[in-house]
Amino acid sequence: MANTKPQIKILDCTTGEEITRDATAAEIAQKETDAANYAAMQAEAEATEQAKATAEGKLAALGLTTDDLRALGL
Repeated sequence: MANTKPQIKILDCTTGEEITRDATAAEIAQKETDAANYAAMQAEAEATEQAKATAEGKLAALGLTTDDLRALGL
């Protein structure tokens, strides 16, 4: 039967020794926290990009570009 627990692989670069062991509860919790934080960052980046596209669309409807706003000092 295959091991279903997450595994940690440690490689000692000086000796070439490789150790594979089960992850601890703390390591598993940290991995889950990291994954949730990454997902939140990705969602925020996508929302920011969507807001930028929406703003540029509104400017285009007015016949303006972001360069026009920069030229006006906005």
